[in-house]
Amino acid sequence: MTIAALEALSFGLGRTAQAARAAGHRFVLLTGDRGVYRHELATVSGADVIDVIDVDTFDPDAVRRALASVPDLAGLINTTDTWSVPAADLAQELGLPGPDPEAVKLLRDKARVRQTLHRAGLSAGTSVVVEPRRESAESVRAGVGLPAVLKVSAGTSSRDVWIVHDEEDLNAALAEAEERDRKAGGQGLNGRLFAEPFLAGPLYSAETLGWEGHTRLLGVLSRQTSRRPAVREEAAAFPVALPDDELAAIERWVGDVLAAAGHDQGFAHVEFVLTRRGPELVEINRRIGGALVAEAMCRTLEVNVYEALVDVTLGRRPRLLDAPLRPTGPAVAFVLVYADEPGVLEGWAGLDGLNAFPGEVSWYPVRAPGDAVPHVGDQRGCTGMVLAEAATAELAQHRAWSAATTVRPVMKTAERG
Repeated sequence: MTIAALEALSFGLGRTAQAARAAGHRFVLLTGDRGVYRHELATVSGADVIDVIDVDTFDPDAVRRALASVPDLAGLINTTDTWSVPAADLAQELGLPGPDPEAVKLLRDKARVRQTLHRAGLSAGTSVVVEPRRESAESVRAGVGLPAVLKVSAGTSSRDVWIVHDEEDLNAALAEAEERDRKAGGQGLNGRLFAEPFLAGPLYSAETLGWEGHTRLLGVLSRQTSRRPAVREEAAAFPVALPDDELAAIERWVGDVLAAAGHDQGFAHVEFVLTRRGPELVEINRRIGGALVAEAMCRTLEVNVYEALVDVTLGRRPRLLDAPLRPTGPAVAFVLVYADEPGVLEGWAGLDGLNAFPGEVSWYPVRAPGDAVPHVGDQRGCTGMVLAEAATAELAQHRAWSAATTVRPVMKTAERG
């Protein structure tokens, strides 16, 4: 039998292949760009084979033909936001196990999710959809007030996110959104522009696994973001050492949030701010955590969490839900290394010195020399990640940060020719 993936997160393919093989299945990746997975494809060896089918994954008919060529297809994995709805639709069409496509469509609309949770009493504020133009300022003020966050309903990688603290910020953000949309002929934003209240407090993510409405919290990840004006993630660490009662409250809260949003099976990556009132949702991703989140869980929990992904894909209760869950491995942190300016990546300075740092430091490249890096204000500007281990998430974060500060992307810019 075969398990196929319709695209995937940049990291984790090797562990997914291991999990598929452990279940007695072949693993196939459908992708429109092998370059996204160059690190994973280069490091997989032995029996953990990944068969790759090159196909335009934005073309539903081409994907259907590719899946028809896969022998004994037993399940369709999706770990991305962009392809989550097409994957759910295809699984239903092919009679494979999978989530309800309507529930997936709700979770891909961040404005609807906020409104749904507000009606259920699980979000203090609601959202208001606005047109990307300066005249929408009054709608934002009346609908959610200031400070606020403007973002797009189907956004990814922190693209098209504006934190607006005052009238000047609001007008500038709406003007930028309007210009971006105008230049793209009304197609410049990924979904609808909407506003929601700004949440004051540190950012975290709850990493969960569910089945038939039961949600288990696998751990909480800390998340560090950049200063304004850029809105991008800079670092993360797992697991956060929270008091037992606070951790239990977060598990209850995230279970209620996922139930209200209609997510009743599989992984979820739930970003939240721990405000003075308690946890408040930022967004729900109905997938395993991206970047090196899942790698951190594998190392800390000393289990291949992708085995649970395979279980869910095959339509069976994931064994990880019932397994003893102890963070017996090291805590893990990683830091994203961004280009300072747009251009073409020539390489990195400082990689040869990483082994001098404590914490079993590892380098995970996101880009390769020769890649264009046209944007640096969001996650698209990330060229790689530095990962480190320690006894606690706090110490791991210190180690990862100290090592990452010595790595510098070398860029060929237009000025340098």
